[in-house]
Amino acid sequence: MAHKTFISYKYSEARALRDRIIVAMGDDATYYKGETSDSPDLTDTTTENIKKNLKNMMFDTSVTIVILSPNLKQSKWIDWEIEYCLKDITRKDRTSHTNGVVGVIMKVNGSYDWLKYMTTNTDGCRVQNFNSYKLFDIINNNRFNQDPKVYSCPSCHCINEMTGNYISFVEEDAFLANTGYYIDNAYDKSENDASGYILTKTR
Repeated sequence: MAHKTFISYKYSEARALRDRIIVAMGDDATYYKGETSDSPDLTDTTTENIKKNLKNMMFDTSVTIVILSPNLKQSKWIDWEIEYCLKDITRKDRTSHTNGVVGVIMKVNGSYDWLKYMTTNTDGCRVQNFNSYKLFDIINNNRFNQDPKVYSCPSCHCINEMTGNYISFVEEDAFLANTGYYIDNAYDKSENDASGYILTKTR
């Protein structure tokens, strides 16, 4: 099922991946509400004007795709965009509810190891870990937040990436190969006001 989407990303390093995501969405891209390569350049306009334009694009979306790139935290807007998309916003008697959010890990030099690495627990389970210091708090605080928690392994308490986190992380290649699945997963978690998760909606 198609959902209105918005892509949050650092323009200087992730715009090419943004474009690939839009292409991969196929016909569902008609529901995309964010910037494209044809969008007007707002670089030299005021902060308030930029916020106004972003709010107009984000208001009635239901899924936010966040491109996780190495210099993400240098962005002035990404954490603010996530905060806006997680809140219930009312405008002119219409309310936009909490978006589903999915993080797409950008491939850098053929690898995802700038963010992701694997470790082996004492019970032999291989689990993925992330360099959370490279990400905004509002992203980190909406991970491992399923309530009640459901563990994939009751021994080491590892979780399922797609259900144990409100903001799940997906590698670029996997996301581009099946955008509908991951967008649907994010949307499904947002249903019923994300009642299965303890959300952090502020930066």
